[in-house]
Amino acid sequence: MMGIIFIWGLCVGSFLNVLVYRLPRNLSFVRGRSYCPRCRRKICWYDNLPLLSYFILRGKCRHCGQKISLRYPFLEFLTGISFLISWQVAEKSGAFPKDWGSLFFYWLLIPGFLVIFFTDLEQLIIPDQAVIFLAAVGSLYNFWANQGSLPFFAKNFFLVAFSASLFFLLLYWLTKTKGMGLGDVKLVFALGLIFGFPGTVLAIYSAFLTGALVGVILILTKRSKFGQKIAFGPFLVLGSVLTLFFQKNLEWLIQRIF
Repeated sequence: MMGIIFIWGLCVGSFLNVLVYRLPRNLSFVRGRSYCPRCRRKICWYDNLPLLSYFILRGKCRHCGQKISLRYPFLEFLTGISFLISWQVAEKSGAFPKDWGSLFFYWLLIPGFLVIFFTDLEQLIIPDQAVIFLAAVGSLYNFWANQGSLPFFAKNFFLVAFSASLFFLLLYWLTKTKGMGLGDVKLVFALGLIFGFPGTVLAIYSAFLTGALVGVILILTKRSKFGQKIAFGPFLVLGSVLTLFFQKNLEWLIQRIF
């Protein structure tokens, strides 16, 4: 079963690579076969096998020899591993196999998070399509998990989402777009719909903490300058994934520190 889940994750990761490349370029991700960006030759199915084809081709296009970005096998492998972790977390929490909804909740969120992570990292863009997808998944799942209680959902999720995005919008204005982008404002709204309280606070806090740590490391290693813009979306995704899998552990850690 674990092998099937991993292979399924690899296949999903292969599709995510298509989204990461096409969404920022406003290209259709439902039509047209994949092609080499350099020679424009269409990629045959046997050269498009998740993870396996990269090693068979030794990381190069079969036709022109153009190097294939390491992002392709890495994203596929990361998706496969993430799906396995989701399975184990759902199983240990007791949610699965009694509650398939919790497992599929993970399997829908992770692709959305990964698309945002790599797109923002490469293009400094957070695709609206991915944010809308995450917001829809979070809303539908939490509305269903709380037995369709609209007042509960509005108070514990929508209000949190609105407050979080308002806070980030304030940062966007105060930093004159240098500290935050509107994509980050939209993303935290989706996080509020996914995590509610206190999960959203934990995700944002973890994002600021990891972002500050990485920023200091980049400055010390002279890979970045003070004041230089760094994509914050990947840190929001990292904080969200940590909260998704380890919320109780994070709460315990913060309580011990403060």
